[in-house]
Amino acid sequence: MVGTEISSTNCDSNVISDESFSESDEEVSTNNIPKGKPKSGKFWKSQKTRAASIIKTRGLQSSLEKKMKLRKDLRHTKLMSREILEEAKKKKEELKIKRRENIKKMEENQRKAEIVQVIKNPQKIKKMKKKQLRSIEKRDTLQIGGK
Repeated sequence: MVGTEISSTNCDSNVISDESFSESDEEVSTNNIPKGKPKSGKFWKSQKTRAASIIKTRGLQSSLEKKMKLRKDLRHTKLMSREILEEAKKKKEELKIKRRENIKKMEENQRKAEIVQVIKNPQKIKKMKKKQLRSIEKRDTLQIGGK
C-alpha cells in the first residue's frame, strides 16, 4: 500500500505518510534481523560489537585554570601521602631497633644472673647422663674470672 495515509483515532490532524515511515523502518529492520541459531549451539550468547564501532565521546572540556588546579592538588596529595608513608617507615624502623636493643640487654642480663660452676675434671662430663649434658653450656672462662 504505497502512498496510503495512516490517521490516528484521537486526532485527524496527525497524519503520517508511508514514505517517511519506510526510511526509518529499513534502518530498524537491518539492525534487528535475527541471526538464527548459532553454530556453537550457545543461544544465550549475544553477538559482540567491534571496538571500532563503539561511538566514543570526548569528555567534558575543562579550562586551563581548572586543570592546573587539579594537577597542583594531585601533587600536594601525593606529597602528603609520601610523607605519611615515610613517617610510618621511620616509626617501624625505630621500633625494630628498640626491640633489638632490648633483646641484647635481656641476653646480657641473663648471662650476668647465671650461676656458673666451672668443671675442672673432664671425667665428670663423660660420666654424666644425657639430660645433664643438655643443660651444660660452654662459656669463656676468662670473662667469668675477670668479673
